[in-house]
Amino acid sequence: MSDTVATAETDPMDSPFVRALISRIRADDMYGAWENKKDSALLREYIVTKEERRAIPMIGDPDPDTLSRVEHFYQAVGLAVEQVTGLMASPMMKMSHEGFGRVMLTSGKLVVYSKTLRDMHRFGFEDHAALAREGMKAVQAAVAAIEEFPEVARA
Repeated sequence: MSDTVATAETDPMDSPFVRALISRIRADDMYGAWENKKDSALLREYIVTKEERRAIPMIGDPDPDTLSRVEHFYQAVGLAVEQVTGLMASPMMKMSHEGFGRVMLTSGKLVVYSKTLRDMHRFGFEDHAALAREGMKAVQAAVAAIEEFPEVARA
């Protein structure tokens, strides 16, 4: 696997996935409201501690902000894959109003990543390191699929 895909051991904020996520979030800032915010503040909504997760009901419908965060997460995976491989990886997400669904990333005619989603109203990570780790895990899986089937990914 490509050395460029290795996660940042020292600072999770330096991982290719987190950099892509931050740039994706900043791209939505049409009025400059987030211009002076630190990167860690932009990622605050992705951090859901165990205590916060316990406070969220087991069954619930995700609000539009949560669904937007999930979409940004997988768009950032696609962006990081593109930065590593040079091939576009487009996310497609189908979600029910109850927070269950599936996300797929495709490159050319190849599905490079697929995951079943559930309990999206509780979407989040314990800390920045867990966020970077999970994002990079998805990036690495997609890059591995592209490296295994490069002709199909380029088709």
